[in-house]
Order: sequence, then C-alpha cells, then structure tokens
Amino acid sequence: MLVCVFKNGKFELAEKPVPKASADSAVVKVKATSICGTDFRTYIHGSKKILEGITVGHEVCGEITEIGSGVDGFAIGERVTVAPALGCGECYMCGKGHSNMCGNLKTLGYHFDGSFAEYMEIPAPFFARGNVNHVARSVDSDQAALAEPVACAVNAQEFLRIEKGDYVGIFGSGFIGCSHAELAIAQGAEKVIMIEPNTNRLEIAKRTIPGIYGVTGDADVVSSVREITDGRGVDVAIVACSVGSAQTTALKIAAKRGRISLFGGLPDEGKGFVDSNLVHYNELGIFGVHASTPRQNRHVLDWLAQGKIDAAKYIAKRYRLADIMQAFDDIAKKGIMKAVIVDEGYQTP
Repeated sequence: MLVCVFKNGKFELAEKPVPKASADSAVVKVKATSICGTDFRTYIHGSKKILEGITVGHEVCGEITEIGSGVDGFAIGERVTVAPALGCGECYMCGKGHSNMCGNLKTLGYHFDGSFAEYMEIPAPFFARGNVNHVARSVDSDQAALAEPVACAVNAQEFLRIEKGDYVGIFGSGFIGCSHAELAIAQGAEKVIMIEPNTNRLEIAKRTIPGIYGVTGDADVVSSVREITDGRGVDVAIVACSVGSAQTTALKIAAKRGRISLFGGLPDEGKGFVDSNLVHYNELGIFGVHASTPRQNRHVLDWLAQGKIDAAKYIAKRYRLADIMQAFDDIAKKGIMKAVIVDEGYQTP
C-alpha cells in the first residue's frame, strides 16, 4: 500500500505492506486525514522527534476493516477517530486526566505508524486507554478528521477561561486561529481581533467568520489593537502561529491581568521572546499547551454531530494520497487554509 514516511529528514512516498490486526488492535481504511501545522513545519524544517521510516500523519478518520477479538465496543464497518497523544496510563499526570502531559508520551505518526496511508493499524494501547472515539453517521469523514486539531484549541482555551465581554486577540488566521476565534465567540467574547501579516488569508478569515476585526502585518499591531479595544488591550491573546516575535507582541497587547496562550510551538530552542517585567507588573498569565486529551476529542466530535461546529468550510482542497507532496507545496506557496487527504471525492491538483 502507498504511505508517506519520514526518512532522511524529509517526507517521501513509499510502499509498505497492509497492516494486520492483532488480538487487541484494529486496522482502518483511512477515509480522511488532514495536514496540520506540525506536519507542515516538519516538511519544511525536519524533526528530531519522529522515528526514522515511520508513516506520518495523525489527524484521521478511518473505517474499521479488521478488528481483534480482544477489542470491545467497536465493530467492522464503524468509523473512528484517534486522539493521537498516548499517555502511559500509570503516571501522576495520566491519573489526573492529563494524559497529553505524560512523561512517557507516545504519538501516532511519531512513534507509531500514522495516517498518511491507505490503511492504518490502531495499536492496542490506544483502545486500552480510551483514545479511540466513535464518529456519528451525520459527521462526514473529512470533518471528523479535523476534530483533533479543534480539540487542541479546546485544550488551550480551558486555561484561558474566555467569558462574556472579553476582548480576544489571535495571531495567525489559519485553521487553528479560526478555530480559536469561533470557540471564543461561542463563549461570549465581545471582540475578536485576528492579527495576520498575509492580507489574503486575513480576508478569507473575515469572510468565514463575520464580525471579527482584522489587523494586517503592515499595521502597527500594538497601536491598532489598542485603538480597537479603546486603549484597554485584549483580555486574552492567543499566539496560533510559530513566530517568536508574535509571542513578544502578545504581551504588549494584553490588558492588565490578561491571559496569554503560547499555542504555536517554535522551531529550534524558542528562547528569548517573553518580557518577564511585563508579566510581573501587568500580572499576566502565560499558558502553554500541547496536544489534547481523549475527553476533549470526544467533546468536539459531539459538537460536530450537533452542528455546533462547521469544520468543512475550512477545507480548501481535498487530495489523493499520491498527491500529498502537492498538498504541502500548495500550503507553502498558496497559503491554503486546510488540506485533507481523502480516499474519494478528491480534486485534481
């Protein structure tokens, strides 16, 4: 079968045998799998975390085609998603329900063969620790594949406690930035300001989410945000991009006692972007975020089934697996919002 693997520091298409289920695992036909920001950063910069030769990809919806006798609660023909961050199930953080913070974390597409493939095995530990979730019939596979990145935004916002009347500033108008905007609006944010240097991307976000404010890269971001917020600044600043200078600016636009999410991981060491005096004197709260939990994934799948979230509107194009390198190239050169690899219904590149 065709797969996309990480080899010699880059992605490449290859052939692997179709996996077979063990007594406690299952095999799915990949119906849809999407390219996330981390995948794209790896495509550009490489990664020291991904095992050599591993099949990459982790935002996935698949249909079970083979299942072991020891797997309860699932059946052939059902569609499922996978929360890709797998905790050990035994440590303190796993016991507190924060399995994404496990010190022995293993991740689909990093340590286990992932979803950029025609078929994928869901290893036994993912079933044992509740990381596999059912997909409702009303939810399309390509939308279900986007539940995981939305769950990561949910994880970040659980720290931020956005409430009615808050002003929220978001750096980056990609899929994650727009997900943050929609979640903030749903929680009662009065003003949502998208900060994006790419004018075309910003206009797409403003059309997709009516009512948000926009600040382009040509503007003085701090002055523009202060003007929109009547001098107050934002109660919540979310850095949904991998740009260190955006973290620096986030502290400058935050209102006193503001909350800041450093959502986007930075390449290399990522040091030297936070002004500790601003944190100290303005009583700012800074939060990190990494991945998501199975619980948060289930919440998003429920919202999709109830029609509270429309993830499909962010899908810019659907590709065949054989054209995945074209998808990465389109993200790099055309700045498309969200690329999804599907088993049918794809568009000619």
